[in-house]
Amino acid sequence: MNILVIAPCLLSPFYVYRGPKEKEYETAKRLRELLGKLDDEWQVLVYPCPEFELIGWPRAPASREVYEKLGMRERAKVIADFVGRVLTEEKPEKVVFVGVKGSPTCGVFHTSSSDPEKYPYMAMQEFFYLGKEERLKRSKELVGEQGFRLVEIPGILFEILMARFPEGVYVEFDKGDIEESLNRLANILEHHGSQQVR
Repeated sequence: MNILVIAPCLLSPFYVYRGPKEKEYETAKRLRELLGKLDDEWQVLVYPCPEFELIGWPRAPASREVYEKLGMRERAKVIADFVGRVLTEEKPEKVVFVGVKGSPTCGVFHTSSSDPEKYPYMAMQEFFYLGKEERLKRSKELVGEQGFRLVEIPGILFEILMARFPEGVYVEFDKGDIEESLNRLANILEHHGSQQVR
């Protein structure tokens, strides 16, 4: 048996903090098609969304540092424990972890960064009451106001996973380049690769 461990928002776009846009719908559709072609050797583990578990939905966009300040590390450890228990009990030959480029929790090689001291924490609560169009508009404003930037370190959960399961294959899915990400993942799954893939 091989196990594919995948971020939930890649298969169900409704976990995305602000709600899905076209790229989330397309990502989910294309990934479901790819998973449908896997042979019997593969099982899929979709772990709980760390950000949903901590904040709920919808939620304002936030960086890795903001989530650290909100206590994400403890929530991420609980999810990593779940993944670890499954892997220990099932003893797969290969494990492929798929995260999301830029995610504060599920980024594999890239996460979002900002100054947590300047973040408007009340925005998290306010988002709960906004309709979809208002959320999309406010998300864009917040990202601009906070000066979020992409940095080359893993998100909180993937930092923990990579430390606990260094033998895994780690793949970062870029929703901004769906085709390339799908090709990279398909190649890894087909060849049961053993390297980290950016």
